Amino acid sequence: MKELIELLEKEGVNRDLLAGVRKFREEFPADPAFEDRIPKDPPIYYGKTVWEEAIAVLLSGRNLLLAGPKATGKNLLCENLAALFGRPVWNVSFHINTDAAGLIGTDTFDGERVSFRKGPVCMSAENSGFCVLDEINMARNESLAVLHAALDHRRVIDVAGYDLIHVAPASRFIATMNYGYAGTRDLNEALSSRFAIISMLQITEENMLRLLRGRFPDINEKIAGQFVKLFGELTRKAEKSEISDRAVDMRGMLDALELIRQGLSSGQALEMTIVNKTFDLYEQTLIRDCIGSRIPADMDGNVVFGK
Repeated sequence: MKELIELLEKEGVNRDLLAGVRKFREEFPADPAFEDRIPKDPPIYYGKTVWEEAIAVLLSGRNLLLAGPKATGKNLLCENLAALFGRPVWNVSFHINTDAAGLIGTDTFDGERVSFRKGPVCMSAENSGFCVLDEINMARNESLAVLHAALDHRRVIDVAGYDLIHVAPASRFIATMNYGYAGTRDLNEALSSRFAIISMLQITEENMLRLLRGRFPDINEKIAGQFVKLFGELTRKAEKSEISDRAVDMRGMLDALELIRQGLSSGQALEMTIVNKTFDLYEQTLIRDCIGSRIPADMDGNVVFGK
C-alpha cells in the first residue's frame, strides 16, 4: 500500500485524499481471514483525475459505477482501488440469467438442516469488503432490485426468512458497465441513482506506454512505442467503423507480450491475442495489415525485451 500511495503522490493525486485513505485503513483494518482476497501488486492504472474522483466517492461512503467502452481500464482500476484501501474483494460477473440468489445467496441443505449460504453481496457487506459488480448492465433490472436497499442510505439486505444483514461501514460496491456489448441494456433510474458515475475514457498513448513499462520493465523502448501506436491505430479504425472493436483489446496486447516472452514470435502472439478475436476473414486481413505496418512478424523475445 505504501508504494502505491507514493506512486499516486508522484502522479499528483490530491494529498488530502491520500491522507483520507490512510485514515480509512487505520480505522478499518482488513480481517486477516480474507487477506488472500486483497489484490497484491496489481498493474497500475494511470489517470490522475479518475483516481481523485474514485477515491473521493469511496471515502464519502458512496458506491461507484465505472462506465465506458472496452479497454479503458475499468477492472484494473477496481483492483487498484481495493489494493489502495486494503479491502478484500468479492466479484460478481453479471449475465442475462443472473438472479437474486446468485447475488444474495440461497438455501442449502448441509446434511442435517436447511441453512442460508451467503452469496458475494452478503459476504462483502458483512466483512467490510469491496463488491465488484462487473458488467452490471448485462443483468435484468428485476434481478438487481434486491440491491436497492444495500446501495442506498438504508445499507441493509433483507433476506426473507432470515435476519436482516447490515452493510458494514467500510463496505463499498463498485460496478462496471460497457456500452454497446451484445446483451447489455440501460440501467434503470432507481439503480443508477444509487451510484456516483465516472465516465472512463480511452487510455492515452503516454499512459499506455507507462503501463507497458510498469508491466514489462525490460521492454525495448522503441518497440514498446510501436505497440502503443498499434493500439492507437486499431482504436481509431474501430471508431471509424473500419473494423469492429473486438481487436481493441488491452488484455490481448498485454497477453501478446507475455507470449512473446515465453518464446513465440510477435506474429504468432498477435495472431492469437488480437487478430483471432474477430471471425470475419476480411476484417482479419485489415488487422494483420495494421499490425504488419508496425510490428515485424518474426520478432522474438530477445528483440522485444532487449535493451
